Amino acid sequence: MRSSSSIPVLRGISIGLLSIALVMAVISLIGYSRQRNNYPRGMTIAGVEVGGVDPRIASERVLQVYNSPIEVHYGEATFHIDPTTVGFDLDMDSMIAAADLERTGGSFWGGYWNYLWNRDPAPVDVPLSAEIDEDQLIAYLRDEISARYDQPPTPAQPIPGGTSFTAGEPGTVLDINSAVRLIEGTLRSPTNRTVILSYQRSAAGRPTFQNLEILLQQNVTVAEFDGVLGFYLFDLQNGQEIHFAMDKGELISVTPDVSFTASSTVKIPIMVSYFIKNGSAALEEPSPTLILDMIRLSENPPADRLMESLDQFRGPLVVTEDMRKIGLENTFLAGFFCSAEFPCPLLERITTPANQRTDVFTDPDPFNQTTPSDAGMLLTDIYQCATEGGGALVAAFPDKINNEICQQMINFLTADKIGVLIEAGVPEGTPVAHKHGWITEPSTGVIQNISDAGIVYTPGGNYVLVIYAYHPVQTIWEPVSALFAQLSQTVYNFYNLPTSQ
Repeated sequence: MRSSSSIPVLRGISIGLLSIALVMAVISLIGYSRQRNNYPRGMTIAGVEVGGVDPRIASERVLQVYNSPIEVHYGEATFHIDPTTVGFDLDMDSMIAAADLERTGGSFWGGYWNYLWNRDPAPVDVPLSAEIDEDQLIAYLRDEISARYDQPPTPAQPIPGGTSFTAGEPGTVLDINSAVRLIEGTLRSPTNRTVILSYQRSAAGRPTFQNLEILLQQNVTVAEFDGVLGFYLFDLQNGQEIHFAMDKGELISVTPDVSFTASSTVKIPIMVSYFIKNGSAALEEPSPTLILDMIRLSENPPADRLMESLDQFRGPLVVTEDMRKIGLENTFLAGFFCSAEFPCPLLERITTPANQRTDVFTDPDPFNQTTPSDAGMLLTDIYQCATEGGGALVAAFPDKINNEICQQMINFLTADKIGVLIEAGVPEGTPVAHKHGWITEPSTGVIQNISDAGIVYTPGGNYVLVIYAYHPVQTIWEPVSALFAQLSQTVYNFYNLPTSQ
């Protein structure tokens, strides 16, 4: 039987143990309460470790990471960007509120129990909450990076006095769309604060049409041609044109254009008028043979036969009327060709804006005349009709002219192969749909007029090229035909530039 004296001792021990337990419980509660004021171990805010620290320190840690400049590499340049300058705005308040909810939202006593057993809570990551002003970022990339560090391409340049162009150099241009994505990803990363921006290659710039025009005029000057030269070039891709005339090496007005003897280039309007009257029936024999002999062999009797089929007496005037209908007011035929032995009468004396000029003299033949721009516009109409089914020819004669007929006209013109003038300035095998012309005085062999008008098809683009030359004494064949080839080669080289190695 337990003695009565031991009861107070046991009671004292129990009270002491209970007191100790109570003290330890109070201490644990105080420790847990203090810990609960901080974020739990393993918590991250936007990927930044904040476990064990209070909201103030956690906020400072996150701000320190995301407000630090990012390192940007672009080409050989390296620079740093302050996030705020590109519109990065960190929503710290909402992230702290979300973290606080995780910190205090659970059961107090459940958390206390885990604390007593030293159990770590499950890791919690509060996601990044931030906005980026994309317009501000794009403006920064454009104005501060692209404007400073892009390498503009170097355009090809004409070689003065020659027919060639130097090769241009490609440049580099910041790929802004890609840069926006890369920088936004870097701004949102707590660890990867470095970005390498990519660029796009920009093609070497082309020389301008003005560059080409200056070079062409230099060609004429260097050749020392002291007659009258008319030049017309039309770009069949974009509609740009070069149109100039020179008299004794000096530029003269082309308003109105300069009138020249059309010679055999007028056979292009004859062919067009024949198709206008006959449509696809013009492709039935013997018509194709007559057209080929007129174009390829430059014979006059087939031309007269074709005009006689238009009107036995007024055939040349019918051609003239057709040209007027498509807006060519300086192109006409006023008589049949016939021959030197059996000349034909002049049917009508025709005046045009071009042949009424008094400031320049080319002694144009009253039987047939044209201007470089008229011949060029007619070829342009044929090309547009063949490739697009449009143009002045189709608009004026919709029931007779279509793209198949116009393509057949081009095929006839491509059969004119002489290897000189425009053809001499392009690589062998380059398609040239053209009609050449010159007039040789039978008694003396003197040439005063040389002309060539054609459509040139090249890998770098198609164009219409027309050149007329007149000299009051003699247009000497060798230097003048070489000048035609040089001008043709210059234009071809412009469209087919050399590439940098």
